[in-house]
Amino acid sequence: MFTQYAESQYNEYKKALTFFKHNPQRLIDAEKFVMTEILHFIDIHQPEIKRDYDEASYLYSFWKNYPPLDRGRAPVGDQYPWIEVGEQVFGNKLQRHFNANFAVKDSGLPSGADDRCIISSERIKQILGITDSVWVFIDIKSAGPRDDYDHAVMSPYQISGSGNWRKIDDGITNNPIKATGKKATHDFYCSLSPIYVLSDGTIAPLLTFVIKPVYEMIKEPKTDKTIGQPLAKIKIASIPNGILLTGNPNYNKKYSGLFYPGKDDKEKDKRKTRARISFGLLKEIADWRICEIKIM
Repeated sequence: MFTQYAESQYNEYKKALTFFKHNPQRLIDAEKFVMTEILHFIDIHQPEIKRDYDEASYLYSFWKNYPPLDRGRAPVGDQYPWIEVGEQVFGNKLQRHFNANFAVKDSGLPSGADDRCIISSERIKQILGITDSVWVFIDIKSAGPRDDYDHAVMSPYQISGSGNWRKIDDGITNNPIKATGKKATHDFYCSLSPIYVLSDGTIAPLLTFVIKPVYEMIKEPKTDKTIGQPLAKIKIASIPNGILLTGNPNYNKKYSGLFYPGKDDKEKDKRKTRARISFGLLKEIADWRICEIKIM
């Protein structure tokens, strides 16, 4: 099975890679289209998103004796990790939204984003020209008021790269991306292909997004104990496809510090080392790549 379609996939991939390197605006327009679709989803579903997110606080009595364990470095201990709350509330609703508005394939990959599916439509075909499909990867990263930073921490399995495929038997490899900080620089070994070709010939460029639900911490006045973590705002980021990052127009070179080090120490396997992506520089690339929605 592993190599059954490799030759046809290789040929279609090389054509698609050349096409998008010469037509990067088509990828950009597709990213903007899906970003607009995600914003539309949040707009129409905001009341139920708020309801379901806040329900985790109202259900406190059912999990107070078995709370999720603290994550990160030196946690203060006055807030609860809310990662799975965000993944549950947004992931399921997004899938239903895509199913209602696009043809959807839930094709498998061994690793990747929290939520991912291939969506197809005639509108996507009009944008991309050579295909009607994109593979949408969405990572949901809940944060509280103390860790609501202007960046997202990304693993290698959440970012697409240069997508080199020189010989059929080689398979896809990516050139490392430089993660450049003020004091340190390291190679970031992004692991995803910028384009996928399915066994049925479907060509699906990879589009990457981050949804960051940000909760507030309600305190009990007398004890200063946290008594609720309701949803306060939602940040959405569109991260450029690997062709745009490393090829044409090569955003990572044009915007030094777009990726920068953080989170992992030097002893970690470099193939697994994460990097931060700057929301400020994404916004410099294009205003629409970062959006913040305050929840009423």
